[in-house]
Amino acid sequence: MLYPVPAVMVSCGNKNGEKNIITIAWAGTICSDPAMVSIPVPPERYSYSMIRETGEFVINLTTKELTYATDWCGVKSGRDVDKFKEMNLTAMPGEKLTYAPVIAESPVNLECRVQKEIPLGSHNMFLAKIEDVMISEKYMNENGKFELNQTGLVTYSHGEYFVLGEKIGKFGYSVKK
Repeated sequence: MLYPVPAVMVSCGNKNGEKNIITIAWAGTICSDPAMVSIPVPPERYSYSMIRETGEFVINLTTKELTYATDWCGVKSGRDVDKFKEMNLTAMPGEKLTYAPVIAESPVNLECRVQKEIPLGSHNMFLAKIEDVMISEKYMNENGKFELNQTGLVTYSHGEYFVLGEKIGKFGYSVKK
């Protein structure tokens, strides 16, 4: 019942050069120093063995334009199809990882290295340190500031996708004088 949540595409790869994308709607920030995230992955998923083998994955933020691919990658198995090819997505090497590619069409790519895996039941939680962040130049303003909220980020709530909408406040506005 903790909705909405970000809908992200997590890319990964194995030591044989195979690559895959899994859609995750429960990704989350767990620490700011060091910057860390978590993703839950059911052990029967194709991506699970890749992440476990290499200890790498990339969280690729999604936009309105990427929603169809995000959904498609969440309902198709990489065992059966090449998701990059079928969705016309570009697998690009990141800066810090060896096996997990970034999705070039994503506005933000978080390159992550697994620090710990926790079996929870239906899912195993990967806790990972963010090794690098890649940001699309397309969303940088004239002053060099990244305009994340202008990217059309997508959220997921009870089986439906939504684009983030109207700004209603700013951190600390309730106590500002």
